[in-house]
Amino acid sequence: MMRLRQIIYMTFLLMAMPIYSEEPSVFFIQPANGDTVDSTFEVIFGIKGMSLAPAGTYENNSGHHHLIIDAPLPNLTMPVPASKQYLHFGNAQDRVTLTLEPGKHTLQMILGDGNHIPHKPPIYSEVIMIEVKP
Repeated sequence: MMRLRQIIYMTFLLMAMPIYSEEPSVFFIQPANGDTVDSTFEVIFGIKGMSLAPAGTYENNSGHHHLIIDAPLPNLTMPVPASKQYLHFGNAQDRVTLTLEPGKHTLQMILGDGNHIPHKPPIYSEVIMIEVKP
């Protein structure tokens, strides 16, 4: 009877384990690459394989978003700069309403740790291009 219980327990544990390990990633839920948007629009951030946590949180597998507007990735060994091109979401926000000038713009996200430093390896999205209506 004890052996049967052990087999059932082990079977349950194996069934509960994930089949694969999810690679951490960040991505845009909205807007999509190539979208045309109004001058004020909402950006919704997605994350997989990590959890959102406010700046100053030092838990494993956690971080917060940084949005890069019309700029390249920052130095990956230093804190993400704070400017009009590098927006910080240190309260673990998963969305923002932006207002941009008409024209084409690029957007990219990078996840930062509790000190705003990109993870090792860095977790960043693909660059997307949007067009803001005149």
